[in-house]
Amino acid sequence: MSWGRAPVVLLGGGVTLLVSILWMPALLPLASRLLLLPRALLSMASGSPPSQPSPASVSGYIPGSVSAAFVTCPNEKVAKEIARAVVEKRLAACVNLIPQISSIYEWKGKIEEDSEVLMMIKTQSSLVPALTEFVRSVHPYEVAEVIALPVEQGNPPYLHWVRQVTESATDSATAPSSA
Repeated sequence: MSWGRAPVVLLGGGVTLLVSILWMPALLPLASRLLLLPRALLSMASGSPPSQPSPASVSGYIPGSVSAAFVTCPNEKVAKEIARAVVEKRLAACVNLIPQISSIYEWKGKIEEDSEVLMMIKTQSSLVPALTEFVRSVHPYEVAEVIALPVEQGNPPYLHWVRQVTESATDSATAPSSA
């Protein structure tokens, strides 16, 4: 007998079955991934991504067609005026005002700290240039913050509503201007 090795214990069939049953729930996520492995390897070998239903075919939503834009304002009065105007002009379906955010930034060589109101604006991505131009035209800051991020996923009825509410603005934003 070799003393350098751990002894090997052979379990009976019943004990092995019991251990297997108890460990099965913990192994299910791993097993499901292992089942996908041959498909992933095949797609890697062929150079094409694995076929999955496109998000648009499942919900009717085209990822990125709606955006969330963020604008900071010096106070609630300015934020409400801009929010009301962009909704009235159908440049946005909805604007959330988030009061009392603290902004720390560099401006003209100095570190500044201000209390601001953040606007979170939901709109069609195609309207972001028009929204930006409008905000710049009415905003009191010398350089207004307008940044937009595309919405990849969300509640399909809500995303449809955003598109529906802003549809007439899309038509006028993309229509040729008459000179």
